[in-house]
Amino acid sequence: MASSHSSSPVPLSNSSDAFFKKEMDVTKCFRPVQSLPDVCPKEPTGDHNNLCDSPSLVADQHRWTIYHSKVNLPAALNDPRLGKRESDFFTKTWGVDFVDTEVTPSFYLPQITKEHFALYQQEITPREKVHERCKNICTPKDTFDRTLLHTHDKSRKDLEQVPKIFMKPDFALEDSLTFNAVLPWSHFSTAGGKGTRDVASSKLLQEKLSHYLDIVEVNIAHQISLRSEAFFHAMTSQHELQDYLRKTSQAVKLLREKISKIDQVMCEGSLRVLRLSLTRNNCIKAYNKLKLMATVHQTQPTVQLLLSTSEFVGALDLIATTQEVLQQELQGIHSFRHLGSQLCELEKLIDKMMIAEFSTYARNDLNRPLEDDCQILEEERLVSLVFGLLKQRKLNFYEIYGDEMIITAKNIIKQCVVNTVSQIEEIDTEVVVKLADHMRMMNFPQWFDLLENIFSKFTIFLKRIKATLNTIHSVVFLVLDKNQKNRDLEDTLQKNSAKDSMVDTEVAYLTHESMFISDAFGEGDLPPGVPDTTSQRNASPNSEPYSSDSVSEPEGTTDSSSSKEQMSSSVTSGGLEMISDDMKLTDLELVRLANNIQELLYNASDICHDRSVKFLMARAKDGFLEKLNSNEFVALSRLMEGFILDTEQICGRKSMSLRGALQSQANRFVNRFHEERKTKLSLLLDNERWKQAEVPAEFQDLVNSVSDGRIYLPEKKPTAAEERKPTEFLIVEGQKYATVGTVLLLIRIILEYCQCVDNIPSVTTDMLTRLSDLLKYFNSRSCQLVLGAGALQVVGLKTITTKNLALSSRCLQLIVHYIPTIRAHFEARLQPKQFSMLRHFDHITKDYHDHIAEISAKLVAIMDSLFDKLLSKYEVKAPVPSACFRNICKQMAKMHEAIYDLLPEEQTQMLFLRINASYKLHLKRQLVHLNVVNDGGPLNGLVTSDVAFYTGNLQALKGLNNLDLNMAEIWEQKR
Repeated sequence: MASSHSSSPVPLSNSSDAFFKKEMDVTKCFRPVQSLPDVCPKEPTGDHNNLCDSPSLVADQHRWTIYHSKVNLPAALNDPRLGKRESDFFTKTWGVDFVDTEVTPSFYLPQITKEHFALYQQEITPREKVHERCKNICTPKDTFDRTLLHTHDKSRKDLEQVPKIFMKPDFALEDSLTFNAVLPWSHFSTAGGKGTRDVASSKLLQEKLSHYLDIVEVNIAHQISLRSEAFFHAMTSQHELQDYLRKTSQAVKLLREKISKIDQVMCEGSLRVLRLSLTRNNCIKAYNKLKLMATVHQTQPTVQLLLSTSEFVGALDLIATTQEVLQQELQGIHSFRHLGSQLCELEKLIDKMMIAEFSTYARNDLNRPLEDDCQILEEERLVSLVFGLLKQRKLNFYEIYGDEMIITAKNIIKQCVVNTVSQIEEIDTEVVVKLADHMRMMNFPQWFDLLENIFSKFTIFLKRIKATLNTIHSVVFLVLDKNQKNRDLEDTLQKNSAKDSMVDTEVAYLTHESMFISDAFGEGDLPPGVPDTTSQRNASPNSEPYSSDSVSEPEGTTDSSSSKEQMSSSVTSGGLEMISDDMKLTDLELVRLANNIQELLYNASDICHDRSVKFLMARAKDGFLEKLNSNEFVALSRLMEGFILDTEQICGRKSMSLRGALQSQANRFVNRFHEERKTKLSLLLDNERWKQAEVPAEFQDLVNSVSDGRIYLPEKKPTAAEERKPTEFLIVEGQKYATVGTVLLLIRIILEYCQCVDNIPSVTTDMLTRLSDLLKYFNSRSCQLVLGAGALQVVGLKTITTKNLALSSRCLQLIVHYIPTIRAHFEARLQPKQFSMLRHFDHITKDYHDHIAEISAKLVAIMDSLFDKLLSKYEVKAPVPSACFRNICKQMAKMHEAIYDLLPEEQTQMLFLRINASYKLHLKRQLVHLNVVNDGGPLNGLVTSDVAFYTGNLQALKGLNNLDLNMAEIWEQKR
């Protein structure tokens, strides 16, 4: 839809610069270049005088106008040069009269013409020429972008004026809502006739819609013009492409003519030569095929010859190679139709022969005399057998060796028992038939020697098994390594296949119907990377598997196996020769087989341990092992521990059966060991009279051996012990300890427990529990006998004296002194997860300290009862000192005399300070009862004299001269 001249969207005064500039550019930059015909050469501006000519595409190619569009369809349909705008649907529907008359120009606005801009054009024309010249010389790169950006922004702003309803994809005037939104009926509200207001509204609406249409047309033309340059470029390139194709077609035609001439002149003769060469090669192949048939015919005699020398690998390789040749090279030959099945039967026979041969080898290897010799029996024979079994996928051959191990282990024990019994004259083999009965008739030294002999035989037995299994293990890993190398080689060939493909392309041109390359090229003219297949085919009939010399090499190898160096290297150098490429074993199978072989070595260790356990249990049926003394059981334990460690070192894994049996016997030994010593301690305590005992030199040496932190029982020296006299006290790290005989023996028993832990490490935890039980028993039993006065009935003591109490306290202190050393000894031999068991020593230490505190409290209580008895009768009167205070001082002196030699000076002072506190408490209570105060009176003087007598006597005692008695507290009144 186009608007009238008066409603043009282009203002006269603001936008006329662009049209003037456009007209100037056309006259100045005119080029005789044919351009597309412009459908709309005139631009509607509302004024017929301002119509300008169409711009040039060459001059204005970087400026966008609506004339850049190839076909301006809206402009063609809305030609502004028409007299009437019939595209308006108002005029189509309601007639021509609907269009308003032209509005007369305003009398207040002047008429602007070109002459008004003449002065401006004269000033700007020189500058514009300079600007155009500079722009042609060096065109700014971003001019076009800026122009596009400016134009795009301007178009975007113009499009924003158009209501959004026109942009909707579902815009349709048939919709009543859409129609009402575009043409609101409020402008046509009068029912009859046209009012002035309605006419103005309809005119305004028409101008608005025309303005929207012009904006859309300008933007559509702008978008179309953006593609004009690419269209002209494509048209220009089309002509050049046609010229290139025509020239190429002529060149190809000429090249084909030359190639046809070259083919006639140079190739036909060469191809004739190649055909003759092909005929010659076919004859050679037929000859070689006959030779190959003659060689295959000799396969069975050759296999029989190889089997006679136990060359199973060579025979199997020959059979496999022959089978491959029959399937590939000689397939379909009638004379060999039964040879394949015959070779299969022969291969099954070889499998049975190899299994029987391996069983014989295992029996001979394990039943050799058990001397100190761990050499492998016929190593080369073993390697050949293993390779053959692997080649035939007989992966369970190790089970045969395992069965032979069990039988041999039984025979070893039986033979050792027979040899030992035959050397003992006391055993009559005619009367006693069973070997178990023979063994039970031996004493401990004889049985111990027999067990040591069995362990030594088993050690050699395991070393031989390990050497043999290591050889088998090495063979398996050789095959595994060969598989890995084959995979690496295949990967390398695949990487080089890309390079060889270029050579294969050139070679394929020279071959025709299986023609060989070596005949087409000279001797040295083969391309790099192309194998000489002719030489390979010619050499194939003379290869080792088919020649008569193939048997001599294994024979020579067998004859040369006398030297040890060649035997030791047969697993590596000779073994690699035995590995064939058709040994199709996966890595998983080989690894599983290697693990089974390693497990077989572990089983060998378990077998030896199990047989040893049965031998041990057979001797222990009559309680023989439980009757062993400590030295004998320690020797047995060390022997078994040594054998267990040897087997672990040989086989690399712990076997628990023999260790479990040793642990079981050790537990029984520990129980008996503990019960014996606990019974002994109980008897000692029941007969103890709690008097100070003399310390023999033997026990002093025993204590001295522990002083450096190491616990061990020193060897007895009877001569030195007789020369040294017993001492009154036990000296421990410079301190004197008065003890009873039971405690001296208890210390020795404790050291025996610690020594047993060193000799039998497996019983450390049990010994710790038993020792803690023993210490608790001593503490509780001594408490019952002394503090509980149980010794009065058990031993027959008349009374429990303060000397008995002090001696008991000192004995307990001696045991407490050694508990940290004992704890450290056990801690060094326990596992970290077993450290929680050390809490038993903490509990024991606490119990002992509580016991010592109870004894001290008992001593104070004795004096406390005495003070209560004497001071309750105290009267403040002459003479001074009073009889009460004389009696108290006498009892204090007796107490001091009883405990001073038994307890250290510090403990004596602390004890008497507690006794003095009790004395002051009772005295103060009596003074309060007698109403005696510190007033300086006569009564006060008498009490002061008695107290001074008490203080003097107490401080006169040995070791108490510096004791602070603080007797002034008796006069302090309670507040």
